[in-house]
Amino acid sequence: MNGYTARQIAELLQKDDPRMNLRTIRYYTQIGMVPPLELSGNKRVYGERHLHWFRAILTLSRTGETLSAIQDKLRHLTPEEIEKIGSQLPLYESSRILENETLRITDDVAMTISPRISAETKQKMIESVSRLLEEGDR
Repeated sequence: MNGYTARQIAELLQKDDPRMNLRTIRYYTQIGMVPPLELSGNKRVYGERHLHWFRAILTLSRTGETLSAIQDKLRHLTPEEIEKIGSQLPLYESSRILENETLRITDDVAMTISPRISAETKQKMIESVSRLLEEGDR
């Protein structure tokens, strides 16, 4: 089994968010934000699933969720759902948020559009998505 130390996990996650340091990793582990560590021989280690959990925590924290709400939310999700949330972390990079425009289409649908998209194309995209949503409600 491949295992990571807390320091290795921190180094991997710092590529995603410089604030993810060793102390934060240990704190999240201590308060039960991530599943219990796995045994590898006689050592407790982090595995790939822990990386998914930490990335999901980072993603949700960037959306404004509190640690308590994140912990509660993740507790009820499947490993696949947690991995999916974690894979969306790049969408929440501050530079991308600042340069792109996010449009709320409905309460359930939002679109993030690059400034390189023309106003005409943007309008067509909004109309297409709105039309699809209306057809789905029928």
